[in-house]
Amino acid sequence: MTHPSSTLDDTIHQRVRLGILAVLSESRRADFGYLQEVLEVTAGNLSQHLTILEEAGHIQIAKAFEDKRSRTWITITRRGRAALASEVATMRTLLDGISAQRT
Repeated sequence: MTHPSSTLDDTIHQRVRLGILAVLSESRRADFGYLQEVLEVTAGNLSQHLTILEEAGHIQIAKAFEDKRSRTWITITRRGRAALASEVATMRTLLDGISAQRT
Protein backbone atom coordinates (compact mmCIF):
# COMPACT_ATOMS: atom_id res chain seq x y z
CA MET A 1 0.00 0.00 0.00
CA THR A 2 1.44 3.34 -1.01
CA HIS A 3 1.16 6.54 0.96
CA PRO A 4 -0.85 9.36 -0.67
CA SER A 5 2.24 11.59 -0.60
CA SER A 6 3.84 9.35 -3.22
CA THR A 7 1.22 10.49 -5.74
CA LEU A 8 2.02 14.20 -5.39
CA ASP A 9 3.10 15.62 -8.74
CA ASP A 10 6.66 16.96 -8.47
CA THR A 11 6.02 19.35 -11.36
CA ILE A 12 3.14 21.01 -9.57
CA HIS A 13 3.87 20.45 -5.89
CA GLN A 14 6.27 23.32 -5.52
CA ARG A 15 5.17 26.59 -3.89
CA VAL A 16 5.57 28.89 -6.89
CA ARG A 17 4.24 26.47 -9.51
CA LEU A 18 1.27 25.54 -7.32
CA GLY A 19 0.68 29.26 -6.80
CA ILE A 20 0.81 29.97 -10.52
CA LEU A 21 -1.79 27.31 -11.27
CA ALA A 22 -3.97 28.43 -8.36
CA VAL A 23 -3.97 32.06 -9.52
CA LEU A 24 -4.62 31.06 -13.12
CA SER A 25 -7.49 28.77 -12.11
CA GLU A 26 -9.23 31.80 -10.60
CA SER A 27 -9.10 33.92 -13.76
CA ARG A 28 -9.15 33.65 -17.53
CA ARG A 29 -5.52 34.74 -17.77
CA ALA A 30 -2.87 36.70 -15.88
CA ASP A 31 0.06 38.76 -17.00
CA PHE A 32 3.64 38.13 -15.98
CA GLY A 33 3.90 41.24 -13.78
CA TYR A 34 0.78 40.34 -11.84
CA LEU A 35 2.00 36.80 -11.16
CA GLN A 36 5.38 38.14 -10.10
CA GLU A 37 3.74 40.56 -7.67
CA VAL A 38 1.20 38.22 -6.05
CA LEU A 39 3.62 35.30 -5.77
CA GLU A 40 6.45 37.56 -4.52
CA VAL A 41 9.16 36.16 -6.78
CA THR A 42 11.82 37.63 -9.01
CA ALA A 43 11.28 37.82 -12.76
CA GLY A 44 13.97 35.21 -13.37
CA ASN A 45 12.53 32.82 -10.82
CA LEU A 46 9.01 33.18 -12.22
CA SER A 47 10.28 32.68 -15.74
CA GLN A 48 11.95 29.38 -14.80
CA HIS A 49 8.77 28.06 -13.17
CA LEU A 50 6.64 29.15 -16.13
CA THR A 51 8.97 27.29 -18.49
CA ILE A 52 8.58 24.07 -16.47
CA LEU A 53 4.78 24.37 -16.46
CA GLU A 54 4.68 25.23 -20.16
CA GLU A 55 6.86 22.25 -21.08
CA ALA A 56 4.53 20.00 -19.06
CA GLY A 57 1.54 21.36 -21.00
CA HIS A 58 -0.07 22.95 -17.92
CA ILE A 59 0.01 26.55 -19.18
CA GLN A 60 0.22 28.53 -22.38
CA ILE A 61 2.27 31.69 -22.72
CA ALA A 62 1.43 34.40 -25.24
CA LYS A 63 3.26 37.63 -25.88
CA ALA A 64 1.41 40.68 -27.16
CA PHE A 65 1.88 44.41 -27.56
CA GLU A 66 -0.52 46.73 -25.82
CA ASP A 67 -0.02 50.50 -26.00
CA LYS A 68 3.45 49.93 -27.49
CA ARG A 69 4.36 47.84 -24.47
CA SER A 70 5.18 44.15 -24.54
CA ARG A 71 3.02 42.01 -22.25
CA THR A 72 3.26 38.34 -21.46
CA TRP A 73 -0.05 36.61 -20.80
CA ILE A 74 -0.32 33.23 -19.16
CA THR A 75 -3.35 30.93 -19.25
CA ILE A 76 -3.95 27.55 -17.67
CA THR A 77 -4.72 24.67 -20.04
CA ARG A 78 -7.25 21.89 -19.57
CA ARG A 79 -4.38 19.62 -18.72
CA GLY A 80 -3.21 22.15 -16.13
CA ARG A 81 -6.68 22.38 -14.57
CA ALA A 82 -6.90 18.59 -14.37
CA ALA A 83 -3.43 18.33 -12.84
CA LEU A 84 -4.26 21.02 -10.28
CA ALA A 85 -7.52 19.28 -9.36
CA SER A 86 -5.67 15.99 -8.92
CA GLU A 87 -3.03 17.64 -6.74
CA VAL A 88 -5.67 19.30 -4.56
CA ALA A 89 -7.49 15.97 -4.17
CA THR A 90 -4.24 14.29 -3.11
CA MET A 91 -3.53 17.05 -0.59
CA ARG A 92 -7.06 16.67 0.81
CA THR A 93 -6.45 12.94 1.27
CA LEU A 94 -3.20 13.70 3.10
CA LEU A 95 -4.86 16.28 5.34
CA ASP A 96 -7.78 13.96 6.10
CA GLY A 97 -5.33 11.25 7.14
CA ILE A 98 -3.46 13.63 9.39
CA SER A 99 -6.72 14.91 10.93
CA ALA A 100 -7.89 11.34 11.57
CA GLN A 101 -4.68 10.60 13.48
CA ARG A 102 -5.28 13.55 15.81
CA THR A 103 -8.77 12.49 16.90
